[in-house]
Amino acid sequence: MFEQFSSGYYLGRLYVEPYGGDHAVMHRNHHEQVNEQLYDGKEAPLVMKIGSAHVPVHSADDVPGRTVGLPESALSAAGVENPPTLQEVLLAKADRAKQLLGLAPDSPARPDGAADGPAGF
Repeated sequence: MFEQFSSGYYLGRLYVEPYGGDHAVMHRNHHEQVNEQLYDGKEAPLVMKIGSAHVPVHSADDVPGRTVGLPESALSAAGVENPPTLQEVLLAKADRAKQLLGLAPDSPARPDGAADGPAGF
């Protein structure tokens, strides 16, 4: 699903479509598979760069395979027009994802799991 791209990212092609939830999601099985293979199974959202925005991506059962569902606010923040669309997305490698999420050992994630900005940060 993803291939080596740079020192900080993997490259993949996924469908990007609107999602009615509060955060970005992908199918639970794909999320778990990517998490196991590329993030060493750590319990954290995947971090994808979609268009111009970095987005934390969680798992959900109600999303088709090979698809990322984005809330309306994240669609516009990422510059996605006329969804659904097949798009190249960048998946941050584990170290880069920690940096973007602020999940360093001395700075835990927000306890309520909420995101601050329109794209999830």
